[in-house]
Order: sequence, then structure tokens, then C-alpha cells
Amino acid sequence: MNPTPLLEKARQLRADFPILSQAHPSGRPLIYFDNAATAQKPRVVIERLSAFLATQNANIHRGVHWLSQEATHLYEKARETVQHFLGAASPEEIIFVRGATEGINLIAQGLRRAYFQPGDEIILSTLEHHANIVPWQLVAEELPLRLKPLPLTSAGAVDVSALPDFLSPRTRLIAITHTSNGLGTRTPIEEIVAFAKAHDIPVLLDACQSIVHEAIDVQKLPVDFLVFSGHKLYGPTGVGVVYMRHPWGRKLPPYQGGGDMIVRVTWEKTRYAPPPAKFEAGTPAIAEAIVLATAIHYITDTVGYDFIQAYEAYLTDLAEALLRDVPGLTLYGTARPRGPIWSFNIEGIHPHDLGTFLDSWGIAVRVGHHCNQPLMDALGVPATARLSLAFYNLPEELQTLQEALLAAVEFFHKPLPSLRHE
Repeated sequence: MNPTPLLEKARQLRADFPILSQAHPSGRPLIYFDNAATAQKPRVVIERLSAFLATQNANIHRGVHWLSQEATHLYEKARETVQHFLGAASPEEIIFVRGATEGINLIAQGLRRAYFQPGDEIILSTLEHHANIVPWQLVAEELPLRLKPLPLTSAGAVDVSALPDFLSPRTRLIAITHTSNGLGTRTPIEEIVAFAKAHDIPVLLDACQSIVHEAIDVQKLPVDFLVFSGHKLYGPTGVGVVYMRHPWGRKLPPYQGGGDMIVRVTWEKTRYAPPPAKFEAGTPAIAEAIVLATAIHYITDTVGYDFIQAYEAYLTDLAEALLRDVPGLTLYGTARPRGPIWSFNIEGIHPHDLGTFLDSWGIAVRVGHHCNQPLMDALGVPATARLSLAFYNLPEELQTLQEALLAAVEFFHKPLPSLRHE
């Protein structure tokens, strides 16, 4: 593959991100490899947020004045943008929340009240982020339920062959990540969804890491629930999306009560609005939802998923080759297909020390358990360093990372000076 056209486009797109042009306090160029935690924002997103707050800000829905009507129109247009982005059948299936974590909690509490029965079982995987574990544990403690995490292969992929053994007459849900935020490995979700549909089991998909790197069409991938966060998709923080396939939105009760999710309130009883309104109590993240639509248009219209997949595959392969040349470095989760995320440790260097050393070079990586403590337990390590890439990263940044890692090996492994007096 000739990467030159891809590199040319990547350099052009990088200019859209003002934060990447600034220097680290050390004076070195800023190298941002923490994209799985949050992505940087293109200028069009930054300017759209500023423009809304400066010229269109108002509360939505019940206002009759011009600004409220305009803000309401923009907010509902943003919902339609997300609907088309995911291939949802109608805007009713799109719910704005404060983030993917709130989205999973919304679904979990709704299912607890309207679907689960004591003794039911949920299949997850060892790859799950805490946001797709703890909400189910809260439900499990109340009913109770049983959580059954699928194991991993030696390469860090979900062992789908174990699915039939985990199935039981009490299996009521499969809740699983699409791409691991800890290892980068991609779940064979098509196979899992086909298995689930054959046994009439609903599926919840955590798409936080995958939707950044690949298009998702919920007609072709017929999951029942899907969540993602705006800030990982080059949009603002404080907004996320729940996709809830019809008729789940009609079946589940509201997650929170308050204004804007009602038809009629009396002291005796409240009648709820239909979805999505009944899941959006109170003033939502209005500006953030509108600007998320801007981020989606930027990704689909300016960047393009074909480019993202081709260029990030090139970067992912290059990163693996460069990391493997570092003495004492262990890569965790090498299965393909995968997203552009690599977790690693270097023998004799604590990942937190390594992260601090890399920061002195202007390089931002994530260190710790990555909200994946059950995964870390399965790997037999307390923490890792994590490199996560975006389409604005460049090959020379990866080469600088390798240089910094080699310097870290030399620094941390050099003999201590003798303190003995002659």
C-alpha cells in the first residue's frame, strides 16, 4: 500500500485541530496519543459551540418565543442527524443523554423495572469497561441477577465459541463492547448478534470506541440498544446517545422524572410523554447535542470513514512494528481485527513511571487500569500503558514515541551509582 495519499490528507485534516499546534510545557511538540479517553475537537466544532451560545442559546420545547423555537429546531435536527448516522428507523429511537455511562444506566434501570426477573442472567465479556459492568451489578444486587462474562482467547479476543455454553433458559440479555478500550480488539459482534437473534435474546452494544473508527448501521447490525459518547467522536463532553430499537422505548419506564418528559401531571398520577421525550427529563445538554451533530457531519462529510479505516490501519500496523522493537516490551491483546489501540508494559518499569517519563517528551498516553480492572485481573497485571490513535496522528509521532520508549528503557535500567566510600 502506498501511504502517501493518506498521509497528505491526514496532514491537511490535522490543521483543523488547533490544540495540536501548541507546544508541550517542555518546549517539545505536543503528541497526543490519548484519543480513546477523549478526542480533540476540530475548529468547526469549537466555532459551532461558540456560535450557538453567542446567538441561539435558549431552552427548548415549551417556549413560544423565537429563540426557543430556533433552539428546539436545531436540537431536533441534531436528533435526526444521529438517526441517519446510525440508520435508525425514526427519531423516536434516538435519546440524548449526558454520556454513554448514563445511557447504560438508563437501559439497565428500565430493564430492571420492566423486563428482568429474579434469577435471570446477563452475558457480558471480560473486555468490558466498568460502565458496562457496574450498572448491571447494581441491578443484580437488587433482584438478584447473575452476570456471566465470556472469556478471552490468548490473543485477547472474546471467545465466541464459549457462547453456547454460557446460554441458559434464564439468559435475558447480551451486553457487550464493540471494540475494547483496553486492548483495541474488536468483538465479532456480527456473529454474536446472529447467535442472540436465533435465541430471541436482546443485545446492547457499547459502541464508544468503535463508532469513532467505523460506520455502524443498526439495520445491518440489528442490536436492540446501542450507546456512544460525543466527546470520543470529536464532539463536546456532556452528551451521549442511546439508540433504543422500537418498541423498547415504549416498553421501558422513564429513568428520571421531571419537566419535559410528561403529558399531564396531577397529584394522583403522571402520564408520560412518548419516547424519546420520556427519557429526557429536565433541560438536556442542548448546545452539546447540536454541536455533536456538527461533529458527525465533519466525520462523515469531511473526513470519511473509508479514509479513517485505511489510514488508521496503516498507523496501527506501524505502531505495532515500532513497539515490538523496544526491548522488554509486552503487547497485550494482539488479535485482529482491531481498533488503533495498543496496551503494553515494559519489563521493570511501572506504567505510571513510564507515563510520566513520556510526558516529559511531550507525549500523552493513558496509564492505569483504563476502567478495565476485571480485564487487568485476567491479564495478570495491575495496569498498562495505552497508546490510542486518531486520524490526525502522524508516523513521525510514532517514531518519536519509539525513541522515547528506548530512552526510558535506558534511563530506568541503568545501574544506580555506588554509594560505598572507598
